[in-house]
Amino acid sequence: MFFHDKRMQYNAKPSNPDPVYAKKLQEILGGQWGEITVSMQYLFQGYNCRGPAKYRDMILDIGTEELAHVEMLATMIARLLEKAPVSEQEAAAKHPIVGGVMGGASSDDLAVAATNPQHFIVTGGGASATDSVGYPWTSRYIIASGNLLADFRANVTAESQGRLQATRLYEMTDDPGVRDLLSFLIARDTFHQFQWLRAIEEVQRDGIESTPVPVSFPRDLEHKEAAVTFWNCSQGTQSQSGAWAKGNVDGGEVRYLERPTPMGPEPELAPPEPRLHSMNPNARKVA
Repeated sequence: MFFHDKRMQYNAKPSNPDPVYAKKLQEILGGQWGEITVSMQYLFQGYNCRGPAKYRDMILDIGTEELAHVEMLATMIARLLEKAPVSEQEAAAKHPIVGGVMGGASSDDLAVAATNPQHFIVTGGGASATDSVGYPWTSRYIIASGNLLADFRANVTAESQGRLQATRLYEMTDDPGVRDLLSFLIARDTFHQFQWLRAIEEVQRDGIESTPVPVSFPRDLEHKEAAVTFWNCSQGTQSQSGAWAKGNVDGGEVRYLERPTPMGPEPELAPPEPRLHSMNPNARKVA
């Protein structure tokens, strides 16, 4: 059961309208690493969690908080679209960076390219569940495998990518109100990264899971050499200087294979199977 508080977790009010920036902000709302993704990812991880109660509760705490971030970004986008005259849209579209990308396009062309027409045609001046170029959000973005360690590692990636995009967006605006919200969201991404990293450590300390994931698969069923060999599959050998190409890995000494050669033969496929010469189910087969 969910409850909604009409007050927002934090401020979400720009100083001025900016439909061009509203389009950019769609990325951290409905993009692959946006707030819709992390909210759904964490909630489904929580719903599916069969581990100790502390993990399920923590996952659902963070997932539910992310729903608040969805609302704040949607509200910010809607407010950026309020009272924005066409002349202001055209002026924003004449930004030198946008103009450089568009070449010799007219101001009308630039305005169309720099803003999201669907903000006015489809959503009536509101946000949508899409990214910054209009691709719809999809549940295929989310990871909820049921394996806590695998999921928590994916969550660190999600928070890292989300924070990276939010910091880039911070540098793309001078609006104090927008920067205030982004400052808050960036800080939450920072804290959530630390939370997931600590959760990874705790899952391993509790003996629930460890590397390699899943630890339940018998190691003696793995190919012995493949489990400890670094294949140098591109030109150059600089990769052998890293820690990933030397030392001991789970009882086996890492082997750097500078000139790997194929281990299997060239495939030989069987000839095509006979096909019916028509769609008639009673037709005879021909070779």
